[in-house]
Amino acid sequence: MTSASLDDVHAATRSATRLSVGVAVTLILLKAFALGASGSVSMLASLTDSALDLVASLATFFAVRWAAAPPDEAHRFGRGKGEALAALVQAGLVFASAVFIGWEAVLRMFDPRPVTAGHWGVAVVLISIALTGWLVWRQGRAIRATGSVAVEADRAHYTADLAASVVVLIGIVSGAYLSAPGLDAAAGLVVAVWLFWGATGVLRGAADQLLDRTTPESDRMAITTAMLSDPRISGVHRLRTRQSGPVLTIQMHVDMDPTLTLAEAHDILVEAENRLLERWPGADILIHPDPRPTPSAKGPWS
Repeated sequence: MTSASLDDVHAATRSATRLSVGVAVTLILLKAFALGASGSVSMLASLTDSALDLVASLATFFAVRWAAAPPDEAHRFGRGKGEALAALVQAGLVFASAVFIGWEAVLRMFDPRPVTAGHWGVAVVLISIALTGWLVWRQGRAIRATGSVAVEADRAHYTADLAASVVVLIGIVSGAYLSAPGLDAAAGLVVAVWLFWGATGVLRGAADQLLDRTTPESDRMAITTAMLSDPRISGVHRLRTRQSGPVLTIQMHVDMDPTLTLAEAHDILVEAENRLLERWPGADILIHPDPRPTPSAKGPWS
C-alpha cells in the first residue's frame, strides 16, 4: 500500500464525519424550535432521531480518528476495527430510538393531541430534507472512496432520517391542515419501523468486519483476474480477504516459474500489487510465491 493513498482515504473519512456532526447540530436546533411551536409527535420522533444521530456522529468522528492511527506495538494490524465497534454503538442507539419513538406514537394514538403552528413544522422538515439529502450524497461519495463501515453506519442514520423527514412532513400536514392528528402518530410508527430496519443492516455490517467475513465474491474474482492478467503468474490459491475499517487486507499464494530469480519474482509481485492498488487504494497486500511450473490444482479460495 502507499502512504499517500491511505492518507487520502483517512482524509475523506474525517471530512465526512465533520459534515455529519455539523448537519446533526443544525437539524437539532431547527427541530427543537419546530417541536416547541407545533407539539407534533412525529416532530418529536424526528428530533429524537437527530439527537441520537449527533451522538452516533460524534462516536464516528472520534472512532475514525482513533482507527486511523498507525500500527504500534500493541496493534500490529492497526486499529481499523475501531470503526466497526463505533458502528455497533450506532446500531444500539438507533434501536433505542426506534423503541422510544414507537412507544410515544402508540401513546399518542390513544391520546391524540392537536398539532399547532404546522407551517413551522413544514418549513423545518423541508430544510431537514434538503440538508440530510445533501449529507447522504456526500457520505455516499466518501464510502465509495474509502469503504468505511463507520461512515456507512452514519449514512444509514441519515438515510433513515431522510425518509423519516418525509413521513414527518406527511404527519404534520395531515394533523395541522387535515384535522387528522392520528395520522401524525401513525407517521411516528413508520419512522420507528424504518429505524429498526436500518439498525439491523448496520449491525450486520459491523459484525461482518469484527468476525472477519470475507469480501464479496465479485471482489475476490476481480483480485484473481488482476493477478492472472500477467502470464508470468500461472495460478492463485489460498486467497483470503477481510475488511478492517477502510483498509482491505488481501493475502494469497501464487504459482510462478521455479527458474525465476528472487529479484525477478519480486518485481513481478510488485507489479501485481500495483494492479490491485489501482482498484483498492490503501489495501494491505501480502503475496506468497510458490515455485510451480504449472497452476496449482487447488482453487483460488483453498
